[in-house]
Amino acid sequence: MSILVDAPTQTADISRWRATLRFAGPSVAASVAYVDPGNFATNIEAGARYGYTLLWVVVSANAAAMLFQMLAARVGLVTGRSLAQLCQEALPRGYRLPVWLLFEGVAMATDLAEFTGAALGFSLLLGISLMSGLWVTAALTMALLHIERIGSRLLDLTIGVLVAVVGLAYLGQLGFSPVSWPQVIHGSVTPRVPDTHALLVAVGIIGATIMPHALFLHSGLTQQLRVRNPDIPLVRLLRFTNREVFVTLLIAGLVNLAMVATSAAAFHETLSGLTGIENAWQALTPMLGRAATGLFLLALICSGISSSVVGTLAGQMVMESFTGYSIPLWLRRAITYIPAMLIVAAGVNVDTALIVSQVLLSISLPVPMLALIYFASSRRHMGHHRVSVRMRLAAFIAAIVVLLFNAVLVAETSGVPVLTRFVHIFTSV
Repeated sequence: MSILVDAPTQTADISRWRATLRFAGPSVAASVAYVDPGNFATNIEAGARYGYTLLWVVVSANAAAMLFQMLAARVGLVTGRSLAQLCQEALPRGYRLPVWLLFEGVAMATDLAEFTGAALGFSLLLGISLMSGLWVTAALTMALLHIERIGSRLLDLTIGVLVAVVGLAYLGQLGFSPVSWPQVIHGSVTPRVPDTHALLVAVGIIGATIMPHALFLHSGLTQQLRVRNPDIPLVRLLRFTNREVFVTLLIAGLVNLAMVATSAAAFHETLSGLTGIENAWQALTPMLGRAATGLFLLALICSGISSSVVGTLAGQMVMESFTGYSIPLWLRRAITYIPAMLIVAAGVNVDTALIVSQVLLSISLPVPMLALIYFASSRRHMGHHRVSVRMRLAAFIAAIVVLLFNAVLVAETSGVPVLTRFVHIFTSV
């Protein structure tokens, strides 16, 4: 009797999983942006210098990222256009070039962090020069990019595996770290900015979490869902993408929390001045053992390679949207490879370049955020699928908060501490 009852249930479960796999992919690729080497750099410094204090920034930025990735997926599905395509079509002619150059700068800053991060991982693991690590990374990313010629689903699966390795490796590090969970909970829900440098790190965390290129890419990739599933109602696709974004970015957020918590547990008490990925790697072995060091490098390499692939695809999508021409992958790869090579050849510190690139991303972030809010709210572009007033308000508040943090940073670096004092008083209550 139980066999007769269970068999249909098992069949339904199998069908449900097949349907899930049929739709999955875009959010997995976009989630790579939230566990890239830029996150490593900012999260390590946040944990080492400020312990668990800035965990609330990670939580808040991840919540905002969920919201904006849902908007990006929705806009792509409903309009059949990526965010870059919509900007190119809707902007007046005189604004297209500066916006395109801004988006190109965003893509280059993103790929610089990802590319050099993976190269640093190979350099530390194999004992080779950083320049040699760049060549190894370039070869592997090009190999992965050519997988797309076989099938986009295979590339989705490959990226998903790399992201899973990053998550498992870093979550596994928690087993080697004496993390204080009460402090993790307190730091996650208590807003506080201890000093000016904490503000810089917080802005870097925002830039490393809410990645502009992920908005471009996600809005473009979701179009494939409608192409592959023309028989599925749009409402059902929208419902699924929201769930997929929530799950994938929840996992990415937990990985980021694990990064900060591990760094806080390992370095804050004894090496609070520690900064940078290489210094963290050197300090991990005597503190947590070789296994923890191995997991750290494995996560860094998988993170750098997967995010570099995704960053290249996003840059290609932006360039093709604004120029109207098909751009070969090797050319797109070279556009961002050459700046990274020049920076390494000039002897610029990789960790400094990583953090500065994340701050630049945060400063440029309001432009794609506001553009996305506009298109998601537009009845002309979205029809009756435009977002609700509540979601529009939440997205607008998130964009204003990012603008506020950026304004405080600019004021502070310009020697005007008024806004910094206000934020310090507000967040210390």
